[in-house]
Amino acid sequence: MPSYNMLTSTFKAPEVNPLTFKALSIPIFNPINRYGRVFFFSWLGFFVAFLSWFAFPPLLTTTIKKDLHMSQSEVANSNIVALLATLLIRFICGPMCDKFGPRWVFIAVLLCGAIPTAMAGLVTTPSGLIALRFFVGILGASFVPCQVWTTGWYDKSVVGYANALAAGLGNAGGGVTYFAMPAIFDSLVKHQGLSDHKAWRVAYVVPFIIITAIALGMIFLCDDTPTGKWSERHLGGTETPMIASNNPDSSAFSSGATTPRIANEKIDGKIVSTSSAASDTEAQVDNSKGDFIDEMIVAPTWRETLQVVFSLPTISLAALYACSFGAELALDGALGNYYTKNFPKMGQTKTGEWAAMFGLLNVVTRPLGGYIADVIYRRTSSVWAKKIWLTFLVIVTGAFLMAIGLTNPTDEATMFGLMAGMAVFLEAANGANFALVPHVYPFANGIVSGTVGAFGNLGGVIFNIIFRYNGTHYDRSTWIMGVITLGVGVLQSWTRPVAKEAAISGKH
Repeated sequence: MPSYNMLTSTFKAPEVNPLTFKALSIPIFNPINRYGRVFFFSWLGFFVAFLSWFAFPPLLTTTIKKDLHMSQSEVANSNIVALLATLLIRFICGPMCDKFGPRWVFIAVLLCGAIPTAMAGLVTTPSGLIALRFFVGILGASFVPCQVWTTGWYDKSVVGYANALAAGLGNAGGGVTYFAMPAIFDSLVKHQGLSDHKAWRVAYVVPFIIITAIALGMIFLCDDTPTGKWSERHLGGTETPMIASNNPDSSAFSSGATTPRIANEKIDGKIVSTSSAASDTEAQVDNSKGDFIDEMIVAPTWRETLQVVFSLPTISLAALYACSFGAELALDGALGNYYTKNFPKMGQTKTGEWAAMFGLLNVVTRPLGGYIADVIYRRTSSVWAKKIWLTFLVIVTGAFLMAIGLTNPTDEATMFGLMAGMAVFLEAANGANFALVPHVYPFANGIVSGTVGAFGNLGGVIFNIIFRYNGTHYDRSTWIMGVITLGVGVLQSWTRPVAKEAAISGKH
């Protein structure tokens, strides 16, 4: 990877890997550049999706609960149901991203989730709200196409940071909504003269408008891949494919359909040779072992899909994400109530603001986890090093959760300090996880991303059930989450980070 100034690289057009056409830096503040524009819409689309997905808890604590005469159990059930649709759709989105491309899957998820968001005004009963939140939960699946899209545009030397930064900025939507929805609600009541009964319903029209606008921007302003349409992802701007797969189990490899162009390119200080002759394909692959791993995504068969989903490296990452992101989802729905119980003098708006800080830290902490993972990988050339970093973060997260639950602080400084400390490691673990995902099965990145992402929601469902059956004993639920997280972190630490058949290079 060429050296570059990190600050200037956020503005200037990035250098591009000549074999994969993926960017070697992230032009965060340059939406004019096509790479920067895709990054911009990837995180912004994820951001508005999360803003809408988590838009109910800030007003559910008091206003909606009172208006619909909901019990605490019904509130908890609505939080669980909100995760179920996301769990199912994330599983589906993975293979769909590999087949149709992440951009169109992203657009479909946003539009399908925006419609039920606008229908909040029709809800009149607790069961109606629970049903509505199930369909709004479709928006939570936007994470999968977001990560697959950025992975397709950014080189492995920076993909951890790219994925983590996009996800971190997007996750912040879950924090911003704790400020935005109460503010919109208060404005409608104070300045528009609406009753509480009408104001909270009208408030949900705002995220619908924003989501629709972002989806239209993706349609008209972005490309599927660096080479154009998804159907042209194998091409390097010509009618010949970019690079043959060096994964012997890949259908692209076995079919012999790929015949790379003639090139002698220097990647990370190493010369990579390619040949245009079909008969030279096998020799090219052999020569490039240890130098280059193909990242060409192929349409998966059912057999390949199941093989990838049930492989040990995929399950290991999925279990870790179930603990880290699953805990984040559960806490996003419970923190407002937890703070209200321990600090009764705080009102709905104040507790919401403090709860928002947990989500807003994602802007810094999640990218940090991915960035450090990339630095470790560039220094060690070892995927195992990334795995060790991720395991460390999850184990420390478990220890923090246990400390919060067992001490159950009633002092604001202690509570918010421990929560902030826990958030740093938990959210960094989320970023580090998806810095490792692209290495597992590069030719089936959508499947791996979808599976790991879905398990994050599965963890959220499990942890929400723990909160559901512990009622207002939020401290007990928190330390139980800590025990599970710590245990999973230790138990999976021995597993390979990359499947044996994918670990052709000595780097792994």
